[in-house]
Amino acid sequence: MNQNATMGARIKALRKEKKYTLKQLAEETGLSIGFLSQLERGMSSIAVDSLAKIAQVLGVGLSTFFTDVQKTSRDPISRSCELLWRSDGPEISQAMLSRDLYDFDILPRIFQLMPSADPDRVDGAIHRHSGEEFIYVLEGVVTVYQEDREYTLYPGDSIQIHSHIPHNWVNRTNKIARLLSVSFPNPFKEERTGKTSAGKAESCKEGSDE
Repeated sequence: MNQNATMGARIKALRKEKKYTLKQLAEETGLSIGFLSQLERGMSSIAVDSLAKIAQVLGVGLSTFFTDVQKTSRDPISRSCELLWRSDGPEISQAMLSRDLYDFDILPRIFQLMPSADPDRVDGAIHRHSGEEFIYVLEGVVTVYQEDREYTLYPGDSIQIHSHIPHNWVNRTNKIARLLSVSFPNPFKEERTGKTSAGKAESCKEGSDE
């Protein structure tokens, strides 16, 4: 079972345990029913911020879904050879770039995007949540979707966005792309301090209840 399927099964089990329907979970999180249905079947990836909202509603910590992240360490250096990569689907993977996910206000990550099987399709849901994001392209060409516009970023290009604006990115080329992402607030720190992000995370996809 891949990581998406494992996470989806875990979310479904927690939802059933809480006796929530997909419709109720959608109403509480601001995510669409269709997106949640795909997520539970392991057919879609999810942004950390949106996952944090699901965790909050289901009454569990965000770390419940990240058992493979780096443990807090006194050594502040993240060594490239020690990065733990986590698959978010067949075309995207990420690694945390912090040795202490719970002590800082920002969350730095590196994403690797494989060539898209369908260049005209956005990989996963269009995301919207609280906070800000900074994206810097390290390698390859990345298409960033922001609301009803799209931007092509080349190595060395960057973009900073308000995360409440619908957004996502995709690799529409035939070569691997890598990007640095720095987001605020850090949902792991919010989990530890008991704070919650203002607003609701959303997906622009719609669907039916299960």
